[in-house]
Amino acid sequence: MSNPKRIRVLIADDNRAVRLGMRLQLDATPEIAVIGEVGNGADAVTAARSEHPDVVLMDLHMPGLGGIEATKQVMAATPAAVIVMTSFAVDGYVRDALDAGAIGYLLKSHDSERLVDAIHAAYRGDPVVSSRMMAPVLAEFVRRGRAPRFDTALDVLSSAEFRVVATLASGITSNEDIAAKLNVSVHTVRSQLQTALRKTGLTDRTQLALWAARQQINPT
Repeated sequence: MSNPKRIRVLIADDNRAVRLGMRLQLDATPEIAVIGEVGNGADAVTAARSEHPDVVLMDLHMPGLGGIEATKQVMAATPAAVIVMTSFAVDGYVRDALDAGAIGYLLKSHDSERLVDAIHAAYRGDPVVSSRMMAPVLAEFVRRGRAPRFDTALDVLSSAEFRVVATLASGITSNEDIAAKLNVSVHTVRSQLQTALRKTGLTDRTQLALWAARQQINPT
């Protein structure tokens, strides 16, 4: 029986410690193979062309050729999916990254635990969204027609589930903050999100928020 294909990942970041941290995390994941790491955008483009990664983790700010231009060149030359990894929660950078063709935008300081799941999502072609940047990223994906199209209709949700999901899609992402916004308990939010996932057949909160954004629902 043949082994399943491993997802080939290229790391591009000018901070050696960041690269090492990502590599250590990914090397412990059997289904992912780190096929290279580079410290600038020009080397990222060269490595993407020669090593054929499935996913590139691209730092936004690197010396010489920056992450945005490097993403454009990688996207023009290869079928790789690019996830921009940055320390900057800035709407303008989101637009620039998506303009360049990136499939997602993650914050290094908040999304390290999601890295493996994000790589799997990008490999499948699903958008990858930092919880801290969900509202602007979702808006950009929907505006550009890149949010996944899901067949599930709105009427599968109860009114209470509808409000919780719409609040999530508005960019309020933690259970605690959603509960405070809607004046309900955290347990209620957690339960309603789990029920909404089951009813819609979606796999995670990001897909649920993308679905809600595509439907253009709001919590009012």
